[in-house]
Amino acid sequence: MNQIPSPSAFHYGLIAEALRLIEEAAPEQPGLDEIAARMGFSPAHFQRMFSEWVGVSPKRYMQYLTLDLAKRLLAERFTVLETTMEAGLSSPGRLHDLFVRWEAMSPGAWASGGEGLDIAFGWFDGPFGETLAMGTERGLCGMAFAAETGRVPALADMKGRWPNARFREDPAALAPWVSAAFGGGGEARLALIGAPFQIKVWEALLSVPTGHVTTYSEIARVVGKPKAARAVGTAVGRNPISWLIPCHRALRKSGELGGYHWGLPVKRAMLAWEAARAGA
Repeated sequence: MNQIPSPSAFHYGLIAEALRLIEEAAPEQPGLDEIAARMGFSPAHFQRMFSEWVGVSPKRYMQYLTLDLAKRLLAERFTVLETTMEAGLSSPGRLHDLFVRWEAMSPGAWASGGEGLDIAFGWFDGPFGETLAMGTERGLCGMAFAAETGRVPALADMKGRWPNARFREDPAALAPWVSAAFGGGGEARLALIGAPFQIKVWEALLSVPTGHVTTYSEIARVVGKPKAARAVGTAVGRNPISWLIPCHRALRKSGELGGYHWGLPVKRAMLAWEAARAGA
């Protein structure tokens, strides 16, 4: 029996078409008015509908596509100027601003895989087994847990985020921040890199009290994108500083633990440790 399409199904089809249109038109960098007109909506209506479904505005989504293209071109040894032209940007300055906004580094720094970054790392005994900490002079930029993965994969995972950076084993430089992270007093300074939507999600996680949990759907509501639970899940999964940005407190709507980058046993241990301390 044929069914009348629901409003949700109708909007899904429109958004799918809008995503296709933006992807095809990205090299020309069309504005909101042009995209909305091609979709048959007013700019305000289209922006609101798109943002509710995708989790970011049409402009932000186009920036994601442009950034992804630029990364691939730079990885293929295109120059900054050639990349600028191929990506449809008006000047290398716009490409620079795009990278600084989303990656907190210049196109050249990204293309070099973090070349020039000086990152200290060290291994520590923590409440959840062996803990790998990484940091720059500005603060911790990464925390990983090796109880399930092992040392070698955990270190490779974290180093892979900045493959050409200078890494030096210097646990003493990080020890005060790591101690503070696990309640030892002091301040755990952070050197956090992320896109604006990701940072909004991480800030929402920071607002979840110790010993409590939340859901991806609830985080989506808090950040003002109630239909963007999947995008929220992606942002949670890309959190580089586990534990301090408490992605372990996010559960599926069903109450299931969901996934965890460093292994579900670690997530269970974190939640139990926090619940016991909150109860005490």
